[in-house]
Amino acid sequence: MNAQLQPTGSAYFIQKSLEKPVSHTLSVLVDNEPGVLARVIGLFSGRGYNIESLTVSETEHQSHLSRITIVTRGTPHVIDQIRHQLERIVPVHRVVDLSNRAAELGQEKPLERELALVKVCGTGEERMEALRLAEAFRASVIDANTEHFIFEITGRVSKIEQFIAIMQPLGLVEVCRTGVAAMNRGPQGM
Repeated sequence: MNAQLQPTGSAYFIQKSLEKPVSHTLSVLVDNEPGVLARVIGLFSGRGYNIESLTVSETEHQSHLSRITIVTRGTPHVIDQIRHQLERIVPVHRVVDLSNRAAELGQEKPLERELALVKVCGTGEERMEALRLAEAFRASVIDANTEHFIFEITGRVSKIEQFIAIMQPLGLVEVCRTGVAAMNRGPQGM
C-alpha cells in the first residue's frame, strides 16, 4: 500500500487531500417563503461547512424570488458538494458558483461589494485623523456630533477590513457589516 493511503486503525480511512481550501462566492435563487433560509443554512451547519458571509434579499418581486449570496471556503470537491446539495433543496431554483463562472469568463473573481457602518469616538487630533482617513477611503459621514462619527463605507471586503483596522487605534467603537453582494461581469444573468 502507498504510504499516503495507510489505514489509521479504523475500518475507514481518509486519503489526505492535497487541494487547498479557497474562498468561493455562491449565488442561490430561491422562493421567498418562510423557512427557506433556515433550510439553506441548515445544510451548511449540519455538514460542518462555515459561512464567511451571507446576504439575502428579494430581488424579483413579481415572482417572489430571493437571492442568497454565500461566501464559503473549501476545496473544489467540497464546494462542488455544497453546490449539488443546495440544488436538491426544494425551493432552490438555481445555484451558481460565481467564482468558477468568473474564471470561465477569464476574470479573476466576481464583482463583490460590501457596505459597513463604522462608529468612531474621539476628540482632538484622533478625531481629525479619523475624518481625514475616512475621506481618503471615500467613506461618508452619516451621523456626527462632538463625541463621535458614524461612517458609511462601501467597497471590496479588503477595503472594508483595512478601513476598520485603521480606525481601531483612533477610537473604533462599533461595526455593522451587510455581507457580500456579488455578481459576474458581462451581459448574461445568473
